[in-house]
Amino acid sequence: MNLPNKITVSRVCLIPVFLLIMAVPFDWGTFEWLGAKIPVTHFVGAVIFAVASMTDWIDGHYARKYNLVTNFGKFLDPLADKLLVSTAFILLVGLKLAPAWIVVVIIAREFAVTGLRLILAEGGEVAAANMLGKIKTWTQIIAILLLLLHNFPFSALSFRLDLVALWVALIFTIWSGADYFYLNRGVFARSK
Repeated sequence: MNLPNKITVSRVCLIPVFLLIMAVPFDWGTFEWLGAKIPVTHFVGAVIFAVASMTDWIDGHYARKYNLVTNFGKFLDPLADKLLVSTAFILLVGLKLAPAWIVVVIIAREFAVTGLRLILAEGGEVAAANMLGKIKTWTQIIAILLLLLHNFPFSALSFRLDLVALWVALIFTIWSGADYFYLNRGVFARSK
């Protein structure tokens, strides 16, 4: 359990904290900031989500810089991302801040890629996330943060960047999923 793996585990541990803040009906009030009316619980949730998301960059940085890349990290890092992002998207649907069908497509892609990773693991292969997958993750994180913050600061401009970011995340989610299956298509040929 090296430092990058501990950081990844900390990301997993922040998920229930984020879930608790967002799902329990705490009445901490709201505040208005540059045209956005933000419930305090959504702001606190956004801060927790942002901290958890930053650990994705931090653990990867340390793993590469100090050559601490492990199979456990290659497995847990993308899984932690999927758990965090899926939790956030499901909560956003419940809060009526994100369309359910977009979230279903995003989560379905995550299940499909996780299934493919399991098939690869059975064959002794561990597939690390590629650049397209990392872009997908960061577009999802940006969309989630904008949605949690009720489009702050763009609500003052009456421009729905939160929804634009969600569509960009959807496009990268589909694209990276298709690319992942294409790059690993040989696993299905070997199973014959």
